[in-house]
Amino acid sequence: MAVYERHYHQYAGLKTPEWSRFLILPRHAFRDVFRSKLFTAFFVVCFVPLLVEAILIYLRHNANALAILQVDVRSLLPIDASFFEAFITIQSGFAFLLALMVGPPLVARDVANNALPLYLCRPFSRAEYVLGKMSVVIILLSTITWIPSLLLFLFQAYLEGFSWFSSNLWIGSAIFFSSLMWILVLTLLSQAVSAWVKWRVAASAALIGFYVIPSVFAAVVNHIFTTRWGDIISVDALRKNVTAGLFGTFEQSVRAVTDFGGPWRTVTLNEPALWCSWLALFLLCGSCLALISRKVKAYEVIK
Repeated sequence: MAVYERHYHQYAGLKTPEWSRFLILPRHAFRDVFRSKLFTAFFVVCFVPLLVEAILIYLRHNANALAILQVDVRSLLPIDASFFEAFITIQSGFAFLLALMVGPPLVARDVANNALPLYLCRPFSRAEYVLGKMSVVIILLSTITWIPSLLLFLFQAYLEGFSWFSSNLWIGSAIFFSSLMWILVLTLLSQAVSAWVKWRVAASAALIGFYVIPSVFAAVVNHIFTTRWGDIISVDALRKNVTAGLFGTFEQSVRAVTDFGGPWRTVTLNEPALWCSWLALFLLCGSCLALISRKVKAYEVIK
């Protein structure tokens, strides 16, 4: 419209509240994500272990079903902290695969197509942009980890009674905080890789490499030096240590049998202290935030 006609006027419609502006990013991202039938099928498969968990909890408290199936209640798994920890571990594996499918292209496409200035020239801060992109991964991972697991914990408490709920309330907090820890690590790691690697395939490969290569190197260090301190560089080992600490199953010393080319002998392998695992994950998340902050900006000076 020509300026001299002076028919333009200020927008008079409803404005989106400032606190919820970042939600526009996940809303459109979910449309693209669930447009893929392969991803939708995988997302449904992620709930299969949770369905198994629900069935085991139900069978534990249903005598008629046990009689029909001719199953002894003593042969079923006990519903305790180890039970929920096992399923949280399984869902953590699915969460990594889900983050691998969703996370890498989120920021990479905007960086590759120079779209960041179009976002940041509007009343949209860098923090809101990063939060909007991260919320895509956080919401998806939450739907397959702590949300259904807490619902199953409440289902078990409903069947068992209030006394079981009051005495095992710490299990619910362990489910939430262990899942939240892993979600934040995967979200920040995937977004940092996405911001620095513009090609989606390369970003996915980099995320896999960052997850697998340190774990292999840690296993080599542990075997050569007969220690467990190599786990401090393995993201998966750090997750296991922190999760075990929250569920009360963490053991700092492990007895192992070795031969070393001679007679077999038993040695004690000392795990890193639990605070070391928390500190390593904190440093990893801080490094990812620094990388995202350095890359996500309205313009880039190329020398």
